[in-house]
Amino acid sequence: MKLSKELLARLHENDALQVPAEACFTLPEKVLQFGTGVLLRGLPGFFIDKANKQGLFNGRIVVVKSTDKGSTAAFDEQDNLYTQCIRGIDGGKPVSENIINASISRVLTAATQWNDIMDCAASPHMQVVISNTTEVGIVYVEESIHATPPASFPGKLLAFLYRRYQHFKGDATKGMVIIPTELIPDNGSKLREILLQLSAFNQLEEGFIHWLTNNNYCCNSLVDCIVPGAADIALGYEDELLIMTEVYRLWAIETNSEHVRKILSFSEADAGVVLSPDINVFRELKLRLLNGTHTLSCGLAFLAGHETVKAAMNDEAMAAYMEGLMMHEIIPAITDIHIRNDAAIRFAGAVLDRFRNPAIEHKWLSICSQYTAKLRMRVLPVLLQYHRRTAHVPALMALGFAAHALFMRGGSNYTITDEQAAWYAAQWQQHTPEDVIKNSFSNEAIWGYNLATIPGFAQLITTMLKALMEQGVAVYLEKIAAEIAVS
Repeated sequence: MKLSKELLARLHENDALQVPAEACFTLPEKVLQFGTGVLLRGLPGFFIDKANKQGLFNGRIVVVKSTDKGSTAAFDEQDNLYTQCIRGIDGGKPVSENIINASISRVLTAATQWNDIMDCAASPHMQVVISNTTEVGIVYVEESIHATPPASFPGKLLAFLYRRYQHFKGDATKGMVIIPTELIPDNGSKLREILLQLSAFNQLEEGFIHWLTNNNYCCNSLVDCIVPGAADIALGYEDELLIMTEVYRLWAIETNSEHVRKILSFSEADAGVVLSPDINVFRELKLRLLNGTHTLSCGLAFLAGHETVKAAMNDEAMAAYMEGLMMHEIIPAITDIHIRNDAAIRFAGAVLDRFRNPAIEHKWLSICSQYTAKLRMRVLPVLLQYHRRTAHVPALMALGFAAHALFMRGGSNYTITDEQAAWYAAQWQQHTPEDVIKNSFSNEAIWGYNLATIPGFAQLITTMLKALMEQGVAVYLEKIAAEIAVS
């Protein structure tokens, strides 16, 4: 039988499940969430559901599906319920929890239900906006916010806020706490700038600009939890939306406002929510050591024949590459007066343990999504800092870039999901490997920087790319791992 409200009555007797009380379904809608992905369901959704069960936040989520990809049928059929299975190690002890999450009230598709989404702006209960639209979602697009709907996420959000401003006649108490979770530096500040820029383009009145600026709060935030998605776990019922998450969880939200703290009362339910005036240390460690290592390793591991992160960590060569990358290149680049070396080493050790989690099936091909943008956002600053500090080319990072170029050539066993896929396809069809690297690295539109100006970097990557192609990824990786062991 499929998970639904009707089924819950039977599941209350199951001691292996945390089941929501009937009262959860009558809570008001307080959150507008842009994105249906597993990260949002596994982290913010988890915290809000936990708080609701403790009688703290007492609010549910309206989810906005912004793209035409995929379907919302599973949400409708399951009354927006889903199971979250938490697996891993905490304090040396195994953890296994199964939670039925009732945080979502509705899922609305922007293309066909835009009026329903805009109606949410008139709700006096609405307080929070959450988003996860990937690194390419928080971008400025010159467009009318009166379209139905606007194309971009900032366009949709500004349309919602403007409708709210109009409906409540500029009431200062009806502003929103806006928390983007996209993995870019200062995501809240950047979103705020785009909203103001887009307001100017749409010639919105000064009264709204004042309300937007002074009565809404765009908070920088950082999420850290491995949420690989679906898992094959027998629970005695069907759940198309079931997700697996690791034990470790962090949602760091930057604020020094007591008003924001009061609104975000779900932070009291779990130590994984951190409200802090400065989240840069959290962001830098997570972005560079966990996400940066993922990004530099994903193409290499996938092409070496490893389907999941766990499988790669069981391979000595791949595990040596990932550990060496963190310890020998990323940590020397990021440690300074703000990030202590010992703290970075401890965090890296925890990351390696998380990668080895036997219960998590985190697929490398999923991590390869928007591969190029992730390298630019997560890795390029570390690469440049390493070179500035040492005047050397980081060899393990170079191998990650070489694997990226090879992955972007494409293959019969995978599909590339990347905004630069067409550009790379044309390069590989028309040029030699040397010219692919040359043309890519000198393309500032891709990288935001002319990587060809780093002495020896393009040459080393070209050499490594040829070795990967001629010797095979797994064989060449073993040679690199042997060199790491010697060093």
